[in-house]
This record gives sequence, C-alpha cells and structure tokens, in this order.
Amino acid sequence: MTDFCQDETPAIFQMAHVIECAPVQGAVPEGSVWSLSLKAEKSALPAAGQFFMLRSHSSQKLLARPISVFSVQILPDNNSAKIEFLILKKGKGTRELCALKSGDRVELLGPCGNTFPRPIEGSNICIVGGGVGIAPVAGFASTLPDQTYDFYASFKSGSYGLQNIKAKTLFITTDDGSQGISGMISAALNASDLRARKYTAVYACGPAPMLRYIQGICRDANVQCYLSLEEKMACGMGVCLGCTVQTVEGYKRCCKDGPVFAGQKIIFDDPIPPQKRNAVGVIDLSVNVGGLRLKNPVIASSGTFGFGTEYESVFDISSLGGISSKGLTLEPRQGNSGRRLWETPSGLMNSIGLQNPGIPHFIKEELPQMKELGTAVIANLSGSSIQSYCEGARLLENSDVDAIELNISCPNVSTGGAALGMSCQTASDATKRIREIVTKPLIVKLTPQASDVVGVALACREAGADAISLCNSFQGVAIDIEKGEPVFDKVKAGFGGPAVRPIALRYVWEVVEAMNKLPEDQRIPVIGIGGIATWRDAVEFIMTGAAAVQVGTATFANPLAMKEIIEGIEAFMRRKGYSSVKDFRGIAQKA
Repeated sequence: MTDFCQDETPAIFQMAHVIECAPVQGAVPEGSVWSLSLKAEKSALPAAGQFFMLRSHSSQKLLARPISVFSVQILPDNNSAKIEFLILKKGKGTRELCALKSGDRVELLGPCGNTFPRPIEGSNICIVGGGVGIAPVAGFASTLPDQTYDFYASFKSGSYGLQNIKAKTLFITTDDGSQGISGMISAALNASDLRARKYTAVYACGPAPMLRYIQGICRDANVQCYLSLEEKMACGMGVCLGCTVQTVEGYKRCCKDGPVFAGQKIIFDDPIPPQKRNAVGVIDLSVNVGGLRLKNPVIASSGTFGFGTEYESVFDISSLGGISSKGLTLEPRQGNSGRRLWETPSGLMNSIGLQNPGIPHFIKEELPQMKELGTAVIANLSGSSIQSYCEGARLLENSDVDAIELNISCPNVSTGGAALGMSCQTASDATKRIREIVTKPLIVKLTPQASDVVGVALACREAGADAISLCNSFQGVAIDIEKGEPVFDKVKAGFGGPAVRPIALRYVWEVVEAMNKLPEDQRIPVIGIGGIATWRDAVEFIMTGAAAVQVGTATFANPLAMKEIIEGIEAFMRRKGYSSVKDFRGIAQKA
C-alpha cells in the first residue's frame, strides 16, 4: 500500500537505515536498476513527485544524489515509514547507493521539490514513464483511484516498476521489442492518439528527448502536460542555483520550483543530431610527441612510478606509452627532512625534495633496466643551478634515454626547480641552454605557479622546446592542528590528485589555444598532467588538445590505473568510431 502525502512536506535532514537493497527484476541489463528501501521518520513522508537527496554515510563522494520516490509505506510502529527508491546504477555515487546492505546508514535530506498537481475528478488523464523515470509517475499513479488513468511505460529493453499500476489500459513499449510494442514511446502515443482518446492532461517523467516529444505532441493536440525534470544539483533546497532549467519565465530551479513543471513553460535544448559512427577495425593508439613516438598516449608521471621496474610484478609495463623517470639531478640527493606526505580530500600533498641516486648512477644502474621494460624512457632532468642542469643534460644526451623532460617546475626544492619556470625569461634561458646541448626530443615541464603560464609555454617553444608538459604540482600548506604547526618542514608542499584536475585542464586548454593561433608548423604538442585518474579524465585532456597525458597520484590509489586508462580509451574510441587519437584530439577547442 502506498501512503504518499497529499500536500508537500517540508524537508528535514535525518539518518535513515537500509531495509533492503536489491536489483530490480525485469530491468535489462540485469543489475542496471536497483531498489533501495529505507526506514525513515514518518515526519518525512513525501508527496507524489517529490524526491530526496541521498548519500551513503560512508560515501567517498562530496555530494548527495537526488533520487525520486517510488513508493511509501507506513511501518507497523506507526512512527516510521518505508521509502522505496529506484536507482539507475550509473556513476560512482549511484554505485555506492546500490552497494548498500541492510542496516547501513544513509544521509537523507527531504522530501524536496514540488508535487504532481491532482487531476480534476472525472478527468481523463494519461501518465507516461520512461526508463527509471517510471518511479515518480508510478508513485503518483498509485495515489489515484484504480482504473482512472491510462499508463504508458517506455523502456529500452524489459520492463519494471509497474507492480502498483492499476490503469484502465497499460501500454508498454521497448526499443528492442522484447516486451509490448516495439519502438519508442512514439510507437504507442502521438498527437492523434491524445485527441482520439480525449485525454485532458498528461503527466510524464523520463529522459529529456522523451519529455521533449511529449511536450510537442501535447502542444499539437492542445492538451495540458506536466513534466518531471532531472538536473544535476548540489543542495536540493534551492540554494546553490546549480540545477536551473530554462523556461518562458526565465531560469527556474529544478529542485525548488520543480521538478514538476507545466510542460508549455519548458524550453528544451535543441536535440543533438545523431553522431555518424564509422565501423573501425584496428584502433591506432599511437601518438607522436615532439619527435617521440609512443605506442599510446599514457605516460607514467615523474616521481610517481619510480623507474618502472618497481611495478613489474603488478602489470605489464610494456603496455604504457612511456615512463618519465624519478626527478634526476647531477648529484645524489637525500631529499627533504620531516614529514613528506599528507593526504587531503581528493588529493595528496608531498614534500619529497628530489631524492634520487644522481644521473651517473641512473645511467649505469637504473636506465638499462628501464630500457628492458619495452616502453619509451623519458629522463626527468632537474638541478640546483643552470650549470648542474647543463652537465646533467650532457650525460643524458649521450645515454640511451628516448627523451628528456626538463623539470623547471618542482615545488619542493629551494633552488632550481620551479624558480626557473616562474618567468618567461628564466624559462626561456634554461630551455635554450639545454637545447644547445641535446638533440633528443626535449619536453619542458611547467609549473602552475607562474603568473603567465601561457607566456612561459610560448617562450619555451621559442627557445627550442619540442613539447610542453603541464602542469607540475600546485603548492599548498597543511597544518597539524594537534601540534599547532605546519605539517612540512618547508611549510609549502606540492599538491596533486583529482582535486586539481579542472585547474590543470584549464592550463592545458589555454596553452593549446595559444598554440593553435600560431602557424601549424610552429606549434608544439602539449602533454596534460594533473589529477588524471580514469580514462574519462584522459579523454577530457585529449579533447582539450593534449597530445598525450601523464598519470601520477592515481597510481598510488589504484596501481592498475594506467592500464585501465589505456583500455578505456581504446574502448571509447571503438564505441565512438575513432580509428586514431588524432580523430578526437582538440575537438573541444573547435566546438
């Protein structure tokens, strides 16, 4: 029995408990949709059409997820309610919710939003649900007298969420014809049907293309419709203004002014034309970065993968495009004193200080082993003075490394490092001096701390760089509140990880944008670095214009991250019909 409120209930915040979490029977593919039932306070009883913000109490995600209510039932104690949700298992947040067990705690904010308006007694109404959008309209239908409405349920395959439907007529459509009528909602309902069946109102929830279609046929048939929309949101309370939808009355908040809107007031975006996809055979992941040919665009970032041999037992290192070595200096270094690592939300701070065995030792001992790994070897060159940089460059030029990455961006040393990359002049001078020594591909690694990152990148290009890699760690400060002092002896430390990705992506965008303004034969490629943890992150950087990417902190969290990124890029290319990386490199800049 469904016990929705008739009126909107004010939102409260509470800790609910999981009664049951299980895959929904009939959903295709199996396990794609889950039913989550929570025990909540009776005072939080929602009205039909409202939603809650849900977040697992042990979640690693920042934000709760807005989930529509499917059904409500007062429990025997008469003080609490069982609230059931249907959840499409899609991203990390919903996967967390679908993994909950009986007794787990869930942070619950709600009920939020408005409700479906009650139909006038005796009216002839039509209810439409598409996919997981079936939940709120099925919940709404359960509050109506039996046999007083027609219900249309549209799925890609299979069907679910219809157990509480008591319609005059139930229509089911499936894209693949597995149940009911073969086709989308248009196969069962059009403007002529609305007129012929004398519907006075339509209530609908589902994917935006379906709602756009419902809006259109209702307009053509002069029938009122009410559409329940979905938007990404942060608060659910109307505060963040991040979930606005465009209407004829201006922007409205989906969470507060909606999610239910009068259909004629919504302005939908123009439909995206179907993308032409070419059948592809062999996928070419190879890239050329300033004369350095890589079998794929994924490089292990300096300082996060040692010399590669350390991870030989974990996965096949030859699958990588390349490895950028631990930062190397002419002389051996012990690195910084004191604490060296400090974890932050979605990130990691470090103050290693270029601990390394020195370039002569590297060339004699580590490099031969790296060359046997079957991937490109990039020597990350650092120093404390331009003279030490130059002497190190001479040794590396005469070694078997495939390329040199000039590190003028390390944030954790007192001299050299980032000090040389802070201005166009010093960066240009350093690049020019090294260019005079080396003939190998020269990549210059930049700091995000420079006041003019684009200017520094262009200055390095002019001075002879074959490629730019950016960006190195950001600088941050951490305080040990128990001791009341900075965590790191040098106070400031490098900060990386997923938290920096949007900022790093911005720098890559701006440098690529500047390069694109030059004649084609004067441009040099950019390697994107900063918070890349998944194949989607890597594709973002490549679509922004990066020729390749470096993966760092993610390896500490998931030693197989780079392997999975390479596999993910290849699968993405096959799905989208891209035969080579250049097919989608920089397309975001051209959009």
